[in-house]
Amino acid sequence: MIEGLRPYPDMKPSGVRWLGDLPAGWEVHRAKRAFREVDERSERGDEELLSVSHKTGVTPRSQKNVTMFMAESYEGHKVCRAGDIVVNTMWAWMAALGVTREIGIVSPAYGVYRPRSTAQFDPKYLDYLLRTEVYRAEYVRSSRGITTSRLRLYPPDFLSIPFIQPPLAEQRLIVRFLDWHGAQAAKLIRAKQNALELMAEQRDVLTHEVIATSGAQPMRLDVVTDLFLRPVARESAEIYTPVGLFNRGRGIFRKTPTRGDELGDSSFFWIEDGDLILSGQFAWEGAIALAGPDEDGCVASHRYHILRGKEGILQTTYLASFLRTRLGQLLLDEHSRGAAGRNRPLNIRTLRKEKIPVPPQAQQERLVEIVTLENQLANSIARFSERLREFRGRLIADVVTGKLDVRAVAATLPEVTDLEPVEEPEESEEIEGFDDSDDVVDKEAAA
Repeated sequence: MIEGLRPYPDMKPSGVRWLGDLPAGWEVHRAKRAFREVDERSERGDEELLSVSHKTGVTPRSQKNVTMFMAESYEGHKVCRAGDIVVNTMWAWMAALGVTREIGIVSPAYGVYRPRSTAQFDPKYLDYLLRTEVYRAEYVRSSRGITTSRLRLYPPDFLSIPFIQPPLAEQRLIVRFLDWHGAQAAKLIRAKQNALELMAEQRDVLTHEVIATSGAQPMRLDVVTDLFLRPVARESAEIYTPVGLFNRGRGIFRKTPTRGDELGDSSFFWIEDGDLILSGQFAWEGAIALAGPDEDGCVASHRYHILRGKEGILQTTYLASFLRTRLGQLLLDEHSRGAAGRNRPLNIRTLRKEKIPVPPQAQQERLVEIVTLENQLANSIARFSERLREFRGRLIADVVTGKLDVRAVAATLPEVTDLEPVEEPEESEEIEGFDDSDDVVDKEAAA
C-alpha cells in the first residue's frame, strides 16, 4: 500500500515558504483563528497529571515511567481538556507538545490552547501535524532566546504559526491511514522482540547450568574485573557518536553523531569492542549491554560504567549474562539507591565488592556464542527500529502536509482502536519533555 501512494493531482501555493505547495482543497490559517490561550487552574490538584513529551506528545503520567521530582501539591496547575493543545514552553523547540485526549493538569509554565467553536480540526490529525520535523523547525524560528537551551515559545508566537487545514473528512482519512501504519509497524517490532526474548530464555538456562558447574569459585568483582576510564580529549570540531542503553538487556543504540562543542557538559569515555556497559542510573532495570564492533570508537558519558573481565579469569560475556540472572539483578538493585522517581544511581564501588560465582574458563566459554548472538540480534533490532522510526517520521510529514495522497487507500482500511507505540531506539528516558541524552530508554509500554 505504501508503494502505491502518489502525490495529489492538483496543487496550489500555500503562501507560506516553509510549507511549499498544498493540495488544491486545503487551507492554511494562523493558529489563533482556531485556538485561543486559556488559563484554567485546578482548585484541588487531584486531576490526572499529564506528561508532555517531544516523543509521545501528551500522555497520562500514570501510564509512563518518567523521571521527575514530584510536587507536594498540584493545586493551581493548569487544567487542559480533550482537544486542547498543550505546549511545553521551554522545550517547544524539540516539539514537546501535543493534543490532549482527556481532562488533566499540567505545569503552570505550559501553554494551553483551546479550540474555538468554529475550529475544524480532528485532534489526532493535529497531533500528527504539530510534531512533524517541519513544524519543529518553525518552533525554533518562532521561539525567543539567546541559545538553544534558553529558547521559549510564547503564546503570541505560537498562535501566529500557520496551521495546515485539510477538509475535516480528509483529516480523518489521514488519521486512519497513519494509525493503521503505526499498528503494522508496532506488530513488526513486537515480532522481532519476541525472537529476542526466546534467545534470552535460552541464554538464561545455559547461564544457570554454567553457574552450577563444579569448580565455580566465589570471587569479588573488583578482583576479577577492571573498571575502564578512557577519557575523551574532546575537540570542538571533531564528531563523536554517544551511545545509550535499552532496559532489560535489549542492547545498545547509537545516538546522533555530534560535534565535540555540542556534546554538553558531561565527561565522555571511549568504548571498545567487548566492553560491558552499565547504566549509572538504570542498571537496576537491566540497562546493561556488551559493546560490539559497531560500538568500537563510540563514546559513553560519565553516567555509564565500563567493565571488562580479567583475562584468564573472567569472561566479560559470562559477566554480562550473570548480571541478567535473578542473582545478578538482585545485586544491581541492591547497589542502586535514590529518591528521585526511577532515577536510582548505581554505586559501582560497592557493587564491585560483591562476590560472584566464577566457573572454570571452559565452562564460561560455553556462553560466548549464545551471548554474542543475542547481543548481535539486540543491536540489529535497535538499528532496524531506528530506520523504521525515521521512515515513519518522514511518511507522517509527507501525508499530513499534503505531499502524498492517502484518501483512496485509507478508505479501504479498518479503524485502529488500540494503537500500540512504535519502538523508537534513540528515545532517552523522558524528563517531562526533555530528552536527557545520558539516560536509558524505557520501553515498558512497547515491549
